Amino acid sequence: QAQLTESGGGLVQAGGSLRLSCAASGLTFSTYAMGWFRQAPGKEREFVASISRGGLTTYYPDSVKGRCTISRDNAKNTVYLQMNSLNPQGTAVYSCPARVSTSSALQVTSYDSWGQGSQVTVSS
Repeated sequence: QAQLTESGGGLVQAGGSLRLSCAASGLTFSTYAMGWFRQAPGKEREFVASISRGGLTTYYPDSVKGRCTISRDNAKNTVYLQMNSLNPQGTAVYSCPARVSTSSALQVTSYDSWGQGSQVTVSS
């Protein structure tokens, strides 16, 4: 059974940086595309980033482009999200789902497995 465990969240001041990690087990990691989503209280899940199976293709929405970088290490079964210039709108639980299908990386329903998430709180 696939298991995804996020870590690296915490409290950071506006303008600061955080690096989230997501360790995968119970799946052949290199055969899954990966994503990062976030969910703020009372809001729907929001797409943050995606990365292809080999790590060569990444995609970001305009809301985070230039401030977030997704990367992966298939040898360590881990995906990362580097977040810079954080603002209070970035306060949310961040999750790293895995996707085996070729469906849209932006859609929550395209993903097969989800972790519990890591809380990121950005203070103003």
